Amino acid sequence: MTHNVGNLDRLIRLILGAALIILPFAFEAALWQNDMIKYGLALVGLVLAGTSAFKFCPLYRVLGLSTCRR
Repeated sequence: MTHNVGNLDRLIRLILGAALIILPFAFEAALWQNDMIKYGLALVGLVLAGTSAFKFCPLYRVLGLSTCRR
C-alpha cells in the first residue's frame, strides 16, 4: 500500500477527526441530540483519524490524488 496522504493533510485529518469524535459526546447541542447523527459523526471522525494514522486514503486512490511529496 503506497502512501497518498501528506503531512499537512494528516494533521488536518487528525484534528478534524478528533473533534468529530469528541464534540458530539462532550456538548449537548441540539444538532447532536439525534443518536444517528451523533454516532455518524463519530464514525466519520474515526475514518479521518484512521486515514491519518495509515497515511492512506482509499478515496484519494480512486480519484488518483496524492498530497505526498515525491
